[in-house]
Amino acid sequence: MMFVLMKVPLLDLRLQNLPMEAELLEAFRRVLTSGQFILGPEVEQFESAAAAVAGARFGIGMSSGTDAILVALMALGIGPGDEVICPSFTFFATAGSIARVGARPVFADSCPECFNLAPGGIEPLITGRTKAIIPVHLFGQAADMDPVLEIARRRGLAVIEDAAQAFGAAYRGRPVGSLGDFGTVSFFPTKNLGALGDAGLLVTNDEALAEKARLLRNHGASRRYFHSVVGGNFRLDALQAALLRVKLPRLAEYTAQRQRHFTEYNRALGGREGVIVVPATHPDRTHIANQYTLRVRRGRRDALRRFLEERGIASEIYYPVPLHAQECFRAFGPHPALPVAEALADEVVSLPVFPEMTSEERGAVLAAIMDFLESPA
Repeated sequence: MMFVLMKVPLLDLRLQNLPMEAELLEAFRRVLTSGQFILGPEVEQFESAAAAVAGARFGIGMSSGTDAILVALMALGIGPGDEVICPSFTFFATAGSIARVGARPVFADSCPECFNLAPGGIEPLITGRTKAIIPVHLFGQAADMDPVLEIARRRGLAVIEDAAQAFGAAYRGRPVGSLGDFGTVSFFPTKNLGALGDAGLLVTNDEALAEKARLLRNHGASRRYFHSVVGGNFRLDALQAALLRVKLPRLAEYTAQRQRHFTEYNRALGGREGVIVVPATHPDRTHIANQYTLRVRRGRRDALRRFLEERGIASEIYYPVPLHAQECFRAFGPHPALPVAEALADEVVSLPVFPEMTSEERGAVLAAIMDFLESPA
């Protein structure tokens, strides 16, 4: 079969950032001229604006989304001897942060439709040592939060929302990150709102928790050389805050473009459940399409990736090994079998969905997948 090769990257950050070059350089000059490189007005202004997007009273700029989870755990007093429930099918930082404070990650299975933490599996995992639940809003769609929050209230547990991939998403009209005790956000360059380096945000509606988090991100000091708690260096750079302020007003536009690609993919690929299962979008949740992730059945996922690569089309697997199967977490076992998480790790593949992708590029991706489906298995 004849086809025209069109290279399609998974994303190209230059297409997003270079059109803003003048504004980004002006933000850099503003920080350079100010001489205020750590915390200060740039960080405070971004914290306020970003917290508003997350629907939270308080925003605390962090050095990364990973450090935001770590500080949330520290602020809640979670440490050695404690247990925290989290999904197994997610990025490493969720469980890695639990282990870093000395607590034990307890892995739960996922929903086969939205890939998020399955609330029905939480309660059997709770013990006398359980202190918190970390639901992850994976790939840009909110987890089913009401059942999680109900369990947490009834059992006296904290809730930390890992919204690293879902800044701007909503659950039943409420922004994610604002529903639990803490919400954590990543501004890693590949996220729907990406910095030009590492950056993150911690949000909360609890003033006392916000104050604890501010102390912890700055070595536990409210004023220089006076330390009330042992914290760390988890501060957001003033430069990254200034650059993110340039991009924040464009977040809605980025989201709309991602959602458009998501919708067109689903429209073209839906109804082919024999091999491909398109991602579900729950009507009571706003999916910001940080990733577009298919399930490819019958053991054909890797064959599809090779086929796409031959056409010049990039793809990625998020995530090939569930966390309960990772070598570094063996010491916290034995872990129960988690059949959905294991199946997802074997079947998922993510396609290009970056905002700047053209309709022609999206068409090339779809054409390649259609050709693959029509080819002999």
